[in-house]
Amino acid sequence: MILPDWPAPARVKSLMTTRAGGVSREPWASLNLGDHVGDDPAHVAANRARLRRQLPAEPGWLRQVHSARVVELGRELNPEADASFTRQAGQVSAVLTADCLPVLFCDRAGSVVAAAHAGWRGLANGVLEATVAAMQTPPEEILAWMGAAIGPQAFEVGDEVRQAFVDRHAEAAVAFVPHAPGKWLADIFALARIRLSHAGVRASHGGGRCTFTEAERFYSYRRDGVTGRMAALIWLA
Repeated sequence: MILPDWPAPARVKSLMTTRAGGVSREPWASLNLGDHVGDDPAHVAANRARLRRQLPAEPGWLRQVHSARVVELGRELNPEADASFTRQAGQVSAVLTADCLPVLFCDRAGSVVAAAHAGWRGLANGVLEATVAAMQTPPEEILAWMGAAIGPQAFEVGDEVRQAFVDRHAEAAVAFVPHAPGKWLADIFALARIRLSHAGVRASHGGGRCTFTEAERFYSYRRDGVTGRMAALIWLA
């Protein structure tokens, strides 16, 4: 487990899993939490049961589709969304990733928490801004923590991805380095910070852990294709 290093209030609890500590076999070894990636359902259930022992309740799993949709936990069953939030103690917001960026949120008062799944499409579509808005808290009172994601030395994208960000915020150009004709290396952490800043969130923490290069610790879809999923989770005690 990775315990976020950020100045969250005491009643805000959070963690991100790694690929270690479960029962799944290759290519999903070992703590795969994704039930949609071809792994043995019994292994996924056993892995989720191991995670559950660290939590106050079963996580509010989402059907993630790279959207900007945010849901309040408990309002829908098995929602199709890419972020969730809650003000209720004991409810666990969660997202699954394997290169995309997980972002956890809380307010300084410890009254609301949220989790967002941000690949480049979600970032470009505004999932972080939508999450901040859904929390209904002054953005200057919100803290964000970025978990492990594909790093800037490995995240190759095309011209259309760069343009999607630069068209919205010109300063996003600094997050792209030329790599090959029509190709760029993108810094998803820098892009997330820019989007958070424009949403009014100045306190962003974490970032920098690369799922692609740290093969022993993290799953990476870009590296392996068929692989597992990690979870980033947050709740109020």
